[in-house]
Parts: sequence; structure tokens; C-alpha cells
Amino acid sequence: MKYYHTNTNFLWGVATAANQVEGGWNEDGKGMSIADCLRYRPQIDIRDYKSVNSMDSEEIKRALRDNSTKGWAKRHGVDFYHNYREDIRQLAETGINTYRFSIAWSRIFPNGDDSKPNKAGLDYYLNLVKELAKYDIEPVVTLSHYEMPLNLVLNYDAWYDRKLISFFEKFADTVIDYLHEYVKYWIPINEIDSIIRHPFSSAGLVEDRFQNKNFSNVIYQSMHHQFVAAARVVQYCHNNYPNMKVGCMVTRTMVYPYNSDPQNVLQASKVMRDVYAFSDIQVRGKYPNFLLKQLEEKNIRLKMESTDEEDLKKGSADFVAFSYYSSVCTAYDVTGLKVTKANRTMGVYNKYLPESDWGWQIDPIGLRLSLIDLYDRYQKPLFIVENGLGAVDELASDGSVHDDYRIDYLSKHIKQMLISLTQDGIELMGYCIWGTTDMISASSNQISKRYGLIYVDLDDEGNGSYKRYKKDSFYWYKKLLSFGSEIPFSFFKTTNVSVEEVSLKIR
Repeated sequence: MKYYHTNTNFLWGVATAANQVEGGWNEDGKGMSIADCLRYRPQIDIRDYKSVNSMDSEEIKRALRDNSTKGWAKRHGVDFYHNYREDIRQLAETGINTYRFSIAWSRIFPNGDDSKPNKAGLDYYLNLVKELAKYDIEPVVTLSHYEMPLNLVLNYDAWYDRKLISFFEKFADTVIDYLHEYVKYWIPINEIDSIIRHPFSSAGLVEDRFQNKNFSNVIYQSMHHQFVAAARVVQYCHNNYPNMKVGCMVTRTMVYPYNSDPQNVLQASKVMRDVYAFSDIQVRGKYPNFLLKQLEEKNIRLKMESTDEEDLKKGSADFVAFSYYSSVCTAYDVTGLKVTKANRTMGVYNKYLPESDWGWQIDPIGLRLSLIDLYDRYQKPLFIVENGLGAVDELASDGSVHDDYRIDYLSKHIKQMLISLTQDGIELMGYCIWGTTDMISASSNQISKRYGLIYVDLDDEGNGSYKRYKKDSFYWYKKLLSFGSEIPFSFFKTTNVSVEEVSLKIR
């Protein structure tokens, strides 16, 4: 299949992760996952993401002792597990034609190393994709999105243990076989680069379990195992289901030099190379020389089996999926400079950009630059699978939620995407808003950092009716998609572009 900027198969949609929406954490045979160990910690500054998501053996023991959902936000989510039919029905009203979601690994193989899958889990996802088919909504399925079985941490060394490659293969192959009639787009591992920033939620790595090892070496070795596992998923799909497309998925943060000082420009270039390193491996099928040099300088030595290089080469991704929320600046010397965050990436405050309630700087043009850079680098179809604004929303007495700030954010980003489609010659498969309903934040384990088009009556302590309310942004997205093949730029609030309209065949 070819993808063009006037593609009749352009995918407009929304996206979620199982651990952030599903709930039902111990129902119908589901095992405990690493996400079930993460607590909401109001005593910690919400911008201190490292501390909020820190994990040690004592925290895991605490989680194992407590079978409640109180304080464990990802155990209850927003109860999508029991409400998916109604949630999908409401989302279908917007006119979306794709929904990206993830599979809870521990719902299929409760312990990760089970001999047989949990049929109730498989049937749940089969019913979900059948429900999407009723509304002609194309599923895009992420196999692993921060929710591996806890047993693989307790009785193995998580992704540091090479056995996890075969465990993941078995899980992936089982799900792909079960859903193959309904799903053609797959992403093996969400934001595979995130293991560097949060090794527990990405790969189940707990530092105090590796006291006699260089933890940086542990992280990169674990990442290597994830690369091999993902590449084998690509091969499995290509060999058994030739019509399937399998993408890689990375965190895309645009990084600028703080100013024109050549040392800051060089620093930004170095950071951007780090951003690219992990997609390079999955798209080009080999480790880039600059990353190998970095590992050598850090005295990090990867253990590889003789087949690994061939696996990476044969398992290169069909498309490049990425999340984009914001950008940062960087400087070779940050002394005295204000530090900010972008999707848990530390950087220097950019005086030209506003920031969200959680300190993420809002940069729509950074999305266009990301599209240009990624396409120029790989010449493969791109897919924006996450873009959205976490904000404090207020539910009015009449059940309305006036989130003009979210509409403004989405409008400006989508507009830059459309400009890039018309002017920059990129190939783009689709665009997904993060998220659908509100969900539990991955970074702060709270729901008050709301992303959804639909408000959920729930607070950070887990109190509420779980009732859904459509936000103004829901109706805005519905109106946008109602234009069908012709989306006029006049629909967007922002100006300063010469292009008057864009043709996108989305029906």
C-alpha cells in the first residue's frame, strides 16, 4: 500500500493505553502488571516525574500486600473494561476512522511465562475489535504499552533476561493470530526509547535488583532485547500475514539550541542524535555508529547472539509512529537557566513558547519540523499516534466542559500537520488525539491531568461516578471530521499561512 498526502485511507482517530483506561485489574483471569504497582503520590511535586514514578523492591512489596484500588489509579482506570461498547459508540459519533489501543499483556498471559493463554482475555479484545468494525473504525494495536506482567519482574530479571524475547514472541504471535481478521496495523512496543527515562514502567527494571551490575548497562541490554523481540514481530507478520503493516514507535521531542552559540547548537545536535538513535535501529535495521561509539565511551557492552543482527535487519519497520506533545531547548551549560519538561524530557525553558499546567511547552511548529526531519531521514510513511494536551478541566453544573485551551492546542497542531502535508512532501498515514475519554496520566498517575475528549467523573483519589460527559473539544473534533475530503484552513483559529485549504480523503 502506498500513502499519499491525498490518501483515501488517511486515518483520523484517538488513542489510549490499556493500563490507563481499562481497570478490571484482577478480573477474568488477568494477572498483576507493573502498572498495578504505581501509586498516585500527591505529596510529591507532579513535575518531579522521576520521583513520582520511582520504584524499588519495597514499593513492589507494598503493592503486593494491598489488593484494593484506592490510591492505585491504574488498577481502576476509567473502567473502559466494562464500558468499552458505550465509549466506542460515543467516539464513533465524532467520525473517527481509527482507534489506537494497547493489549494488556497480563490479560493474555497472566504471568508472562504461562504455557497457555487466558481465553477470556483474548475474547475481550476480539469483542473490542468487532465492536470497532461495527462503526468502520480501523484498529491500530500496540502490543506492549507500559504494562508487562509483574511476575516477569519477580521471577526473572524483566527485560534484562533474554528469556523475555521468547515470552513476548509467544504473547505477540498469539494475539496477532487471534485478531488477524480485524487488525492490520501493529506496533510492537510503545515509545521503545522511554526505557532510558523510566526503566520500570517501560521494561520492569528495578535498580536495587541489580546491585552488582552497572544499571546503565542493564538498561541498554534490556533495550536490545526489546529491539530483537520487536523485529521478530515484524517478521512474524510479514511471513504469515503479508497485508499487515508493523511500525516502530518512539517519543518525538523537538530539541532546539538555547541560542545561536555554536556550542549550544552542537549540544542540540547531540541530543537530537540521541532522539533518533532508537528509531534508526528499528527503521534501518542496525545500530547507528554514533550510538555504538557512545556505548563504548560509557563502557557499556551489549551481549548479542549470532542471529540478532540478522533479526534486526529482516525486522525493520514498515512505518514510523511517534508521539509528539512539546519541545525543549538545550544548552551546553544550563547554570542559571530555567529548566522545563517535555514528555518527561528535561530541557531549558523556551521564552517564545507557552507551557501547560504540567510545564510542557506548547509548540505546534515543532510538530511540522518533526514530520520534515523524520521523513527526510527515513523516507517511510509516518503516523502521529499521540498528540494532546493534559490540562485541568472543570465540569459545569449543566454537564458541559468548556476546554477552549485544548481546542486551541489541537487546532494549531493539526493545522501545522496539514501545512506539512501540502507543502513539505511528506507521507503521512494518520493522526490520533491522545486520548478518548479522560484517562490516568502515565507520568503522574492522576486523572486530574485530563487529556480526553470526554470527561470522566473521577478524582485523583478514585472517587466518582465514572459518568461520561462530552467536552467542547469532542464537538470541535466532530465538526472538523465532518468536512470529509475538504478541510478548509478557515476552520482553524490561527492564521499566518498562505495555503487556503487542504484535500485529505478521510472517508
